[in-house]
Amino acid sequence: LREMEEELKYAPLPFRNQMMSKIRAYRRDLSMFQREMRSTDLGLGRGNQGDTKYGIFATENEQSTNLQSQRVLLLQGTDSLNRASESIERSHRIAAETDQIGTDIIEELGEQREQLERTKSRV
Repeated sequence: LREMEEELKYAPLPFRNQMMSKIRAYRRDLSMFQREMRSTDLGLGRGNQGDTKYGIFATENEQSTNLQSQRVLLLQGTDSLNRASESIERSHRIAAETDQIGTDIIEELGEQREQLERTKSRV
């Protein structure tokens, strides 16, 4: 939040005012979350303090790991999709160029046919 405030020092005034109100809201939310964290029972009783197999932290770590792996898969899928889209776009460009070349050849062959027919009729 401090870094965001530093960046806003150089922003235009209307944008700065709008973003400062958002930063204040973020600060309120952050302090609220911090108060909640201090007052929340973390599920670590006397018998399992420091035991990482039990309690809320093990569950959070597992969920975090699952989310991280899903995020990685999502990013890989997105990259693959982007590469496929670029490949399709290149294929479309090549097809359009090929179509234009074919049209030009057909026009040229038509002109040559007319020339040959005129030459044949003269002979």
